Amino acid sequence: MYGMVNKAVEDMVCLHHGEAAWERIKARAGVDVAVFLSNEGYPDEITYNLVAAASEVLGLPEETILIGFGQHWVLHTAQEGYGGLMKAAGKTLPEFLRNLPNFHSRVSMIFPKLQPPRFQCTDVTDQSLKLHYISHRPGLAPFVVGLMQGLGKMFRTPVTVRLVEAKAHGADHDVFDVVWTPAPAA
Repeated sequence: MYGMVNKAVEDMVCLHHGEAAWERIKARAGVDVAVFLSNEGYPDEITYNLVAAASEVLGLPEETILIGFGQHWVLHTAQEGYGGLMKAAGKTLPEFLRNLPNFHSRVSMIFPKLQPPRFQCTDVTDQSLKLHYISHRPGLAPFVVGLMQGLGKMFRTPVTVRLVEAKAHGADHDVFDVVWTPAPAA
């Protein structure tokens, strides 16, 4: 994963728990990197180890850490790192979600070695869709839940997300029901 992912984990922890907690998490994870470089590649296991250590140090389930990280990613990291792309992807939650499959294609132009997940939207209605998350990285379904919750906050649109098919339970990929409250008609 690119360093910006690990840097975002650091930012989230420091924002909510302080730098001392971050140092304890790094020590527990066995990570001796002083500064993560955003455009540098790092082994995925570093990120997984940081999440596991954050769970232990903060006394929170890994799922809670990943959901919080997904929200933080949308509300802080993505808007700061590529806010123009975020704005160009849609003016409403439904529009953004329908454009999500193309989003990583644009991000890949910025980060050429990126190995992003793929998103597909099916069963699209005015208030819901099924979001298919296809990734070679295991265990990140809670992160996707957090991403969707963060997008709901970003667009000021109440959203619920429910994992309905899990790769961890034998499905080919993760599938989520995403339901939102439509904005009132103008």
